[in-house]
Amino acid sequence: MLLAIATVATAWSGYQASRWGSEATKAIGRANADRFDATQKDDLANTQTSVDVAVFMQWANAYASGDRVLRDFYFKRFRAEFKPAAVAWIATRPLKNPNAPLTPFAMPQYRLAAREQATALNKAADEASTQARTNLQRSTNYVLGVVMFAASLFFAGMSTKLSSQRLGLAMLVLGGVVFVCTLAWIATSPVSISV
Repeated sequence: MLLAIATVATAWSGYQASRWGSEATKAIGRANADRFDATQKDDLANTQTSVDVAVFMQWANAYASGDRVLRDFYFKRFRAEFKPAAVAWIATRPLKNPNAPLTPFAMPQYRLAAREQATALNKAADEASTQARTNLQRSTNYVLGVVMFAASLFFAGMSTKLSSQRLGLAMLVLGGVVFVCTLAWIATSPVSISV
């Protein structure tokens, strides 16, 4: 009886180890895709910041020199995400106010959607990586369950081959204890089913 039940339990644990390995692989794929997308968004944000800095430097030179035509020309070329920070910074009167922020890039209004998306994608990648580690641990636990069930099968099988009844009973009891403990542990483990 122990041999039959332990065989089924071994097969179940092997199946679960395989399923959790697949779940881990999917989570790793999600994490990698999110990291790739986050890198692209970060690159876009860095490019946008470079454009904002370059146009702002030209505007600042025109502003400081009092060239209204050139100043207006560059101001119209501010990107939509940069303009609110520039307007808020100008309102601080930076040429006359020593407490004004050094640049509009230090203003809370300077926000890049691409940077925020990169942050969100990195967070999602971290969560997927954590899920992958959890799933890998579950897979490993089920593999250990396979090993422990195989050990109980070994002890149960050996109990029938021994000439001493006492030794055979001891091996059967040992196999039963290993089986029951492993079964109790595996029964509390999460289950993954794929149809």
